[in-house]
Amino acid sequence: MRVMHGRATHGVRRVGSRVLGTLGAMALTAGLLSACGGQEEPPADAGATTSSPTPEESAPSAEPGAGEPGAEEPGSSSPSASAEGDTGAGAGDETGDGRDDVSDDAGSSGDDEQPGQGNGSSQGDDSSDGKSNGNAKGNGKDEKDDEPEEPDYIAFGESSDRVGDLQQRLQDLGYFVTSVDDSFGGETQQAVFALQKAGGLYRDGVVGDATKAAVDNGVVPQAQTSSGKVLEIDINRQLVLAVEDGQVVKIINASSGNGETYEAKGNTYTAYTPRGSFAVYREENRMYSSSLELGDMWRPKFFTGGIAVHGSSSVPAFPASHGCVRVSNSAMNWIWDTWGAPSGTPVVVY
Repeated sequence: MRVMHGRATHGVRRVGSRVLGTLGAMALTAGLLSACGGQEEPPADAGATTSSPTPEESAPSAEPGAGEPGAEEPGSSSPSASAEGDTGAGAGDETGDGRDDVSDDAGSSGDDEQPGQGNGSSQGDDSSDGKSNGNAKGNGKDEKDDEPEEPDYIAFGESSDRVGDLQQRLQDLGYFVTSVDDSFGGETQQAVFALQKAGGLYRDGVVGDATKAAVDNGVVPQAQTSSGKVLEIDINRQLVLAVEDGQVVKIINASSGNGETYEAKGNTYTAYTPRGSFAVYREENRMYSSSLELGDMWRPKFFTGGIAVHGSSSVPAFPASHGCVRVSNSAMNWIWDTWGAPSGTPVVVY
C-alpha cells in the first residue's frame, strides 16, 4: 500500500496502456483546427510568434506531434461540459511509455535421492517411482499473487486511488479539475498537460517521475499582472490563467494559433495570436459559427478583432488553432458561469 498526500492507495483497478496512450497521442495531431473569426478578420500579414519550451521529461526533445487518446474525450463534440468529458475532449493528447511485465517463478520442485521419501515439504505427491516432488505446496513459498503489478507511471484510462490523489493535488494547486473521481479521463489529462507546460516538461499527459516531482513540489505558473481581475494568456507555455490581484486562481490548458497559413473566403491568412493588452469587448453565450467559415466556437469571448478565447472539443498540448485561444468546453463554462470575465475584463497576452 502506498500513501500519496495523506490518502492510502491500493491496487490499480484498471491501468491505461502506455503504448495505447502513445498511439492515442499520435492521433490528436489530425484534430480539426480551431474555429476563429468573428465580425472582424485576423490580419493577413501577421507573423506567428509562438514558441514552445524545451521539453525536459523523457522522450524526444521536439514537441509531440500528437493527439487524442480516444479521449480527451473520444469523439466528443458536445458543447456541454462534463467533469471528464469535453476537455480537450476529442483532444486529449499524448500519452506514451511502457514497461515490461515482471513474472515470478512458478515454484521449484525437488526430489530426494531416496525413493519413497519426501523432500521436506509438508505435502508431496508420490510419483510412480516412489519419489515425492513436493513443489506445489509446503515448500515455504506462497502461491503467486494474481494482482497485477502497479506501474511506475499514471496515464489516461487508469482508475485507482492514486489517480484520485493526483486529481486532488492538481485541484489544490489551482489546475482546472472539477471532479476527484479516481478516474484518469480527459479533464485530468488536460490538467496534467497544464502542469507539464508550467514546469517546462515534455507534454505527453503521462505522470512519470519528472511530472510526479512537479506535482509534489507544487509547480505553478506566476501571474504577470498585479491588480484586478485579469485573464492572462501565456503563448509560450500555452496556458490560460485566471488571475485576481496578482494571484493565479485557475490554470487551464490552452492551444493558440499554430503559425501556419490558411485560406478563408478567397484570402490567405496566418494563424496568429497577437500579444498585447486587450479587453473582452464582445461575447457570445452560445455555439458561435465563425464568419470566416472556419467552424464553431463554444461561448467565445472576443478580445481583439476576430480573436477570442473559446471552448473547443479539441485542445491539444501544442498550438493548433487559426489564432483564437482554445480551452476545454468545461473550462469555458467555468470562465462564464463561475469566474465571470464579462465585457471589459482585461486580457493580457504575452
